[in-house]
Amino acid sequence: MIARELERRGIATLCLSSAYSITASVKPPRAVYVDFPLGHTAGKPGDKALQRRIMIDALNALETILEPGSIRILDYRWSDDDAWKDRVMRPAPRDSGGSEGAHRDDRVERHDRPQYQTDDDRLAAEAELARNGCPSCVFPKAP
Repeated sequence: MIARELERRGIATLCLSSAYSITASVKPPRAVYVDFPLGHTAGKPGDKALQRRIMIDALNALETILEPGSIRILDYRWSDDDAWKDRVMRPAPRDSGGSEGAHRDDRVERHDRPQYQTDDDRLAAEAELARNGCPSCVFPKAP
């Protein structure tokens, strides 16, 4: 990871993230997490005051995170409730007819179980899971 190489060369880094489980699984030297939709990590569009507060908090974390791999959770909320999470994680139905604001979900079909290229890949993944658990199954701890 680029951040690790920069740190090795004496340049402090900070990752600003809105994907906690991915950030925790790659273990950057230090990171700040904001529970906002992907693509809006630095704040809401046009909300310069919020963007500034997030940046100031992130830069302060650069000085105060002392343990490598730490993730500081910033206590900002995208809205009064978490209903936005349901909307951003579920695309509009395929038959939405092109109505305004709707989009077509052109991703590959989702499955309840992991899909593998080969049976050998599946066996290797299952063996690794049995040995070490799920290294990417990490979620923020409640404050």
